[in-house]
Amino acid sequence: MHYVLGFEEIDRTQIALVGGKGANLGELSRIDGVLVPDGFCVTTDAYRRVTTGTPALDALFEQLTPLTPDDREQIGAVSAQVRRTIEDCVVPEEVAAAIRQALSRLGDDTACAVRSSATAEDLPSASFAGQQDTYLNVVGSDEVLRHVVRCWASLFTERAVTYRMRNGIDHRKVHMAVVVQRMVVPEASGIMFTADPVTSNRTVTSIDAGFGLGEALVSGQVNPDVYTVRDGAVVGRTIATKPRALYATPDGGTQMRENPPERQTQPVLTDTQILQLARLGRRIETHFGCPQDIEWCLRDGDFRVVQSRPITTLFPIPESDDDENRVYVSVGHQQMMTDAMKPLGLSFWQMTSRAPMRDAGGRLFVDVTERLASATAGPAIVAALGKSDPLIGDALQTILDRGFVPQGPDDGSIPAAVGAPDPIAPDPAIVTELIAQSEASLEVLKRDIATKTGTELIDFIRDDIEELRRVLFDPRGLQAIMAGMGAADWLNDRLDERLGERNAADTLTQSVPHNATSEMGLALLDVADAIRPHPQVVAFLQQVEDSGFDDDAFLDELEKFDGGSEARAAVEDYLDKYGMRCVGEIDITRPRWSEAPTTLVPPILGNIKGFGPGAANQRFEQGRRNSDEKEREVLERLRALPDGDTKAEETKRMIDRVRDFAGYREYPKYGMVCRYFVYKQALLREADRLVRNGVVSDREDIFFLRFDELADLVATQRERNDLIDERRDEFRTYKALTAPRVLTSDGEALTGAYRREDLPEGALAGMAVSSGTVEGRARVVLDIAHADLAADDILVTAYTDPSWTPLFVAIKGLVTEVGGLMTHGAVIAREYGLPAIVGVENATRLIRDRQRIRVNGTDGYVEILSDDPPHSPE
Repeated sequence: MHYVLGFEEIDRTQIALVGGKGANLGELSRIDGVLVPDGFCVTTDAYRRVTTGTPALDALFEQLTPLTPDDREQIGAVSAQVRRTIEDCVVPEEVAAAIRQALSRLGDDTACAVRSSATAEDLPSASFAGQQDTYLNVVGSDEVLRHVVRCWASLFTERAVTYRMRNGIDHRKVHMAVVVQRMVVPEASGIMFTADPVTSNRTVTSIDAGFGLGEALVSGQVNPDVYTVRDGAVVGRTIATKPRALYATPDGGTQMRENPPERQTQPVLTDTQILQLARLGRRIETHFGCPQDIEWCLRDGDFRVVQSRPITTLFPIPESDDDENRVYVSVGHQQMMTDAMKPLGLSFWQMTSRAPMRDAGGRLFVDVTERLASATAGPAIVAALGKSDPLIGDALQTILDRGFVPQGPDDGSIPAAVGAPDPIAPDPAIVTELIAQSEASLEVLKRDIATKTGTELIDFIRDDIEELRRVLFDPRGLQAIMAGMGAADWLNDRLDERLGERNAADTLTQSVPHNATSEMGLALLDVADAIRPHPQVVAFLQQVEDSGFDDDAFLDELEKFDGGSEARAAVEDYLDKYGMRCVGEIDITRPRWSEAPTTLVPPILGNIKGFGPGAANQRFEQGRRNSDEKEREVLERLRALPDGDTKAEETKRMIDRVRDFAGYREYPKYGMVCRYFVYKQALLREADRLVRNGVVSDREDIFFLRFDELADLVATQRERNDLIDERRDEFRTYKALTAPRVLTSDGEALTGAYRREDLPEGALAGMAVSSGTVEGRARVVLDIAHADLAADDILVTAYTDPSWTPLFVAIKGLVTEVGGLMTHGAVIAREYGLPAIVGVENATRLIRDRQRIRVNGTDGYVEILSDDPPHSPE
């Protein structure tokens, strides 16, 4: 066993032995021109030698295993016991002797920094920065030994335990090494990021600098100077007032001291030093191959590096075939699915779409560089995407204004805009025919796929994707959708111009026929009607909501209660038609309602409590009456105008047109998701065979392979466990990242802004998508499974897709962070008559749960009416 290794013996491959920090320091010491203070690592062998076989620790680990990050009190109590147990362990003599021998090479009385280095620390996927302990200016071998033990124990600080839980890391599989370094007493120290930590721009270096020891800066006890470097020049500097700094004391330890008055406003670094440090950062970044978060200190005119770790918060950049400037637009912000997708889900969406897409960070992006570079197509795509999402439009305009993508003369190869489809006949039977053809094609798929296995199944699905694309992109379907959208735009423009009637189409499109998504929400009210008369079933559902229940046994258990057969029949009928839907449904790997039927329990209970019998029909009929009344009103007012009969006749034609075609807007995606579910069921049956053959460990392992990789796996029957484990780790990392609306090849994430001056003070700007103004209680919901909504509530969430529709019947307004005029939430909000605003940046953080808010869905802003939410739920 190796209890101690010098830095010269360590490289980046030895994380399991010396932890992330130790491995990085060993690697840093190998880079020419990088000064690293001398030191060594007390290895994980030493940690295991001390802790393995301690029964008390094994028992405590058992207590930690079932806890979740929300169990703060229990985590605190158990982790404190673990730390005390480790600190009480006796360090074996052979371990202590190895540490003392290594210290003697530094000098017995040399002041040292003693720092934790866990095996799950300073990794590309999780930094764990600040989760374990560091001790500075430790003098003497006995004190170093004592602090080594304290570092071991710090593996189980409450914050470290919680961090591991949130990142899905097993406590038993993490071990602690300890770095012991010669203490540097610096004139200045700080942190350097080789990519901008705010914008993620990889061409920018950001440096925080303060006097004395950097620990005070890292812990936030002092304000640093901040310097920004780009293209070899200092392009930004903020000089902080620095009244205090942390210094080492002669007899060990550290002390916060006052700086002399003249030093408090003095820059920490000169421009020459800033550029020297930035060059050093680029050298380190090049060696490690990714942007770095670097801790440095300045002593006697030389910079020394005491740590470097990957920056784990940067969104990855899509791969490109060249080194030219590139601009990428998020697909997820258009599809209301900004969460990370697993590789199989990404590849299915790429096979389905007509637009070439690149993936990065578990999301998909479209490269719009060539269109932006066109003098005519550039403004057109900014306008088109800006209409869909104003923040994307503003971000793209910002890129054009900067000249990041220089616009050149057109060569005619790129059209200014995609051509509009030919007009469609005003025949409502067209929609009925399109739906019937889609359903017939789906039935053929279900019949033919049932007998397919192995490579035959893979080839069948690959071929059937072409049938999916044929149905999904049927030119008549696009004509119908554009006819409905065009009629809505015409009505809004003309009725505003002629009558001062704003957003009239919002009311005129309530309760339109053939809207698969709004019908789905109303159908769950019918399920509630079937269950409401049976108290035992309602009580069981309440138990399921409060405590959870196995999805596989849910329907069987339901049937055991009085009225359970009727309840089961109602749920199964609903699942037969809508069970292929779920949150994030464009990702084929997501669990569908048919696979997880307990997901529907909260909205069913909400419908039972909030509505009476027959509510579905009542709401639909009320929407139709609203539309009819609005139609009569506007036509009557138009007839009173000059040439009023003509105006009324053409308006009537457009009203008929919008009601004939607007509902079809939601159908193509519904049809696609139906087809995806058939594919998924067949692939999972094949995955079960792979499990039986020992090719994969779990049926859902196939989700971490792209479709072509899965095809290869099925053909060869050779396991790819290493790749699957790697993809699973990547996905865990990607889930923690926030997808940018617009991303450049420099890595800069642009969010865009609303440039409006018509907002009330303090209002949050957004895009008005469903008119009306409403006040109510904000319910900030990040997970649909935890939605607890009442009739006075306004739903505030990141985004909604069709799976959220059952909640819409129980709310009075909607606010989302993502969305556009024709995205799901907007369409259904208009049909249900809910005032709605989308694209409110950071709404789920700026609005607190249960605050009272006002939603102005006509002008597009949210006002917070109460400073604080009530202390107890209503």
